[in-house]
Amino acid sequence: MAKRLTLYIMIGLVLGIIVGAILHATISDPGTIEAISKWFKLVTDIFLRLIKMIIAPLVFATLVSGIVHMGDAASLGRVGLKTMTWFIGATVVSLTLGMILVNLLEPGVGTSFVLPPADATAGIAKPSSDIFTIISEMFPKSIFEGMANNTLLQIVIFSLFFGVAMTAVGEKAEPIVKGVDALVDVMLQVTNYVMRMSPLAVFAAMAKVIAVNGLGILATFAWFIGTFYFGLLVLWLTLFLAAFLVIGPRAGTLIRYIREPILLAFSTASSEAAYPRTLEALDRFGVPPKIGSFVLPLGYSFNLDGSMMYMTFATLFIAQLYGIELSFGQQVAMFLTLMLTSKGMAAVPRASLVVISGTMAQFGIPEAGLVLILAIDQFLDMGRSGTNVVGNAVATAVVAKWEGELDAPEPPEIEPPHAPTSRA
Repeated sequence: MAKRLTLYIMIGLVLGIIVGAILHATISDPGTIEAISKWFKLVTDIFLRLIKMIIAPLVFATLVSGIVHMGDAASLGRVGLKTMTWFIGATVVSLTLGMILVNLLEPGVGTSFVLPPADATAGIAKPSSDIFTIISEMFPKSIFEGMANNTLLQIVIFSLFFGVAMTAVGEKAEPIVKGVDALVDVMLQVTNYVMRMSPLAVFAAMAKVIAVNGLGILATFAWFIGTFYFGLLVLWLTLFLAAFLVIGPRAGTLIRYIREPILLAFSTASSEAAYPRTLEALDRFGVPPKIGSFVLPLGYSFNLDGSMMYMTFATLFIAQLYGIELSFGQQVAMFLTLMLTSKGMAAVPRASLVVISGTMAQFGIPEAGLVLILAIDQFLDMGRSGTNVVGNAVATAVVAKWEGELDAPEPPEIEPPHAPTSRA
């Protein structure tokens, strides 16, 4: 099933590009294209809404289950420290790579773009720049509000408290432990149902973006898109090199296990859509469920490597477009700002733009530059979403190896007969 689904997603991706290109070439009336694209968007929106329906209960159940099966507070603290150490290192590397490459390649220098007026707005809500507000809003005042809004970090924080409390209560919590494990199994089964729609959603997503923008837009922004994807390639190589130093030659086979989640995240431009499949793929790779269920949800709040790189890359690209020189000190300050404001950003489409918009305002960079990027952000979001999946998969495998619990892998093309909790 897993192998066939990957094939169907690839077919949907290719057909979507072909159909979108045909529609763009044969229909000249923008109103007609807009009307057709709404139907494609409806299909994609339904799929992504179903994914969001799954995420909150799945993250809660898997994270709580992972904490409980750690066994004791010492194990939890040890794994948590190793996890956050990797996340911080990966975030620093991702932001630094974006900053270095955009300064070396200078994609925004000497371009022929017709720039929007500097006072134009992109219509993107800005996050609060008050550090006290940013920190306080990371913590839930109601778990139901956090789940309703899919605020991933708030769900993670409540799940940590809940899981630790269950461990402390001990035997009295055993019925809840069984219930949580059962909830994981049920939600993964729901995931299997929803994922059957993924090839159609991928087809609709690609058909819409190509029908509206055409393939020509890729040529217009070829240098910027090319330099960004080159940066993502460098980041992938860096992540897998780091993984190789920890887990050895098996790092090279990890990509075979996570190819479906990567393709799904890439095609839908949402790494959130790939979360359930990534969890299952890591289980087949040999990551124990108690570690995968703990590290992966945290990664979706603290370790979005593709999005991190994009933030420095895009912000400095826009500064280059408007001829704004930022000193080394200003770039370091921007680096630190992005590190803080990006945490807790759920892996949903276009969330990076919200953080970038708020950061640009602090450094005097015109928000109008985002208007230019919006035209191609779908293509950029595809790359960074796929990279987010890679970064979190690598992080989870590395932590499992550090714990000495990376098991022998199952064949990557075989669907697991049971939910990941089977080896907890």
